[in-house]
Amino acid sequence: MTGETTSATSAGPQEISGVFRGSADGSSAGMQTGKKTEQGISARSIPTFIAGEELADLADADERVVVLTADLASAGRTIDFAQRHPDRFFNVGVAEQNMVSVAAGMASTGLRPFVSTFAAYLALLCCEQVRTDLAYTGMPVVMLAHHSGMALGYYGTSHHALEDLSVMRGIAGLTVVCAADANELRAILRASLTRDGPVYVRMGRGRDPEVYADVPENFAFGRAIRLAEGLDIALIATGSEVQPCLQAAEQLAGEGISARVVDMHTVSPVDAAEIRAAVEDIGTILVVEEHNMTGGLGAAVAEVVAEFGKPVRFRRAGVPDEHVTLGPPAALYAHYELDAAGLAGRARKLLQHTRGSDS
Repeated sequence: MTGETTSATSAGPQEISGVFRGSADGSSAGMQTGKKTEQGISARSIPTFIAGEELADLADADERVVVLTADLASAGRTIDFAQRHPDRFFNVGVAEQNMVSVAAGMASTGLRPFVSTFAAYLALLCCEQVRTDLAYTGMPVVMLAHHSGMALGYYGTSHHALEDLSVMRGIAGLTVVCAADANELRAILRASLTRDGPVYVRMGRGRDPEVYADVPENFAFGRAIRLAEGLDIALIATGSEVQPCLQAAEQLAGEGISARVVDMHTVSPVDAAEIRAAVEDIGTILVVEEHNMTGGLGAAVAEVVAEFGKPVRFRRAGVPDEHVTLGPPAALYAHYELDAAGLAGRARKLLQHTRGSDS
């Protein structure tokens, strides 16, 4: 599970790919502030790439902030924190479970630790430590789970994180939140410093387009953000699927279909009031997530809808209960109809079914 390996042709450690290096082209040059990746995307707009920078800024004003990584400082860009605060940065090596336990110990002394590694490792490998060392004891540790969902496409099931929301939202006393883009991640990190107890932050695949032009000032855990109004259907999304929903809403608008788009960034505790409003105002809901359809945001919304007890047309869009095929993330999104075109099609089908049943 290491992020680094020793090359036979190199005198020192060399990371095995651009993913582990934290760059698109496999080099560190593209990661300097203001530079762009080979796809032409500003590094500052990529959730994974701004985490270390934002944490370093927070540490400038708060001496409690410390950062830990499990040999993935480049992939998670916590290396940017290490360069500015080397005495408050700890690479524990390939020991993710120990990293969580160490962070719990640090938190018990009054520090505010942030731990960073791939989502598949943090949520699944470290589940026992998250529950027992962090949630049960109420330790204020923030977990940065980067490259979530199908972000590591070709690396396969061992590196995909499509069960993490289900696992994490089942743990009492744990806040579970998803960043839609870089600016929302900044808001999450800032708010986490005053949050009681542990926080699991699900971060994007490193190519997430902008949703928020600025850091959302109205961000609060457990309070969804309504990004677009509509009367025909409510698209409730989280994390990487917020932007595709906005794009789908634009496509539907051209067809005379009005879609409300909700960024349900906090999966636990979920914003029940916003969900009930969608039931009462619209009555047709499509929940969208880059996650197994079992137990994630769709399940959380369905629980609220069922207990609300009012009629609603409801569907979930996500990954079916299977281990996904190998491929680049963009192709996987299209395959599972989680891109804008696929979501617009899902919305049309749900509305056609709804109108057909009403006639």
